[in-house]
Amino acid sequence: MSILSETGGPVLVTGGKGQLATSLVNLGGPRIHCVGRPDFDFDRPESLKTTLDAIKPVAVVNAAAWTAVDLAESEPEAAARANTTGPELLAQLCAERGIPFIHVSTDYVFAGDKSTPYVETDPVSPQTVYGSTKAEGEQRILAADPRSIILRTSWVYSAHGKNFVRTMLNAGAKNPALKVVGDQRGNPTCSDDLAQAILSILATIEKTGWKDEYAGIYHACGTGETTWHGLAEAALQKASEYGQAKPTITAIRTEDWPTPAKRPADSRMDNSKLARVFGIQMPQWQESVDKVVHHIFSAPSS
Repeated sequence: MSILSETGGPVLVTGGKGQLATSLVNLGGPRIHCVGRPDFDFDRPESLKTTLDAIKPVAVVNAAAWTAVDLAESEPEAAARANTTGPELLAQLCAERGIPFIHVSTDYVFAGDKSTPYVETDPVSPQTVYGSTKAEGEQRILAADPRSIILRTSWVYSAHGKNFVRTMLNAGAKNPALKVVGDQRGNPTCSDDLAQAILSILATIEKTGWKDEYAGIYHACGTGETTWHGLAEAALQKASEYGQAKPTITAIRTEDWPTPAKRPADSRMDNSKLARVFGIQMPQWQESVDKVVHHIFSAPSS
């Protein structure tokens, strides 16, 4: 059962069939109206106003983004439309209508060289086109609609869609040995957990009415930290409980797995502000990985 009341108006969620949008549809109940391309498309700015006029939402959650980190290096204009100018226009339209706007951002706005978890007031220093477009998007959104809520998250995975956990499970089923980067640290985040946090924020706003203290940037990621190697180990260990042979997983260095975009070495984030303002405690990442793997192996074959 959704934590949103059943009597309120529609909540518009962008992102089509993406991980977070799917989780919001699954968990949010009948009030969630999910839109995506071609009807809603940041490459067609006029589609944003048309969609809002048609649905007349009481709140908007922007779960749409350009998340192809490496491809953004060669297609910066397209990434900017999806991560910067499109969300800026959407925030402006929400401001004109006086409705809450929740936007999802990323740990990649940070350089990854702090050595302790980042807090919301730490300066951003993106090292990639993807990170730069998301960081600029944050600034433009808050300028267009100072009442916006921005949630930075990280390492998103789920039982659906394309993500690291599903990739590791598929690779582990086919290979007796895997090599996974073991020197990048972060907070794995289940899209269901992030969706529940967003729904909790919306429920709080509906209960209390808008408060100016709600506006601004928050970190919303899985509690606890690991590396990509550690995440692979956890997922494949859980998979072994369902009869899948566990491969040998060797930790390698970032330089042993070169990519067009530079990943932050340590993008851990602190969720304390989210807990302080909204009372939301993000689940431990290990527990959520176990749930996702269980769901994957328990789902009926299509």
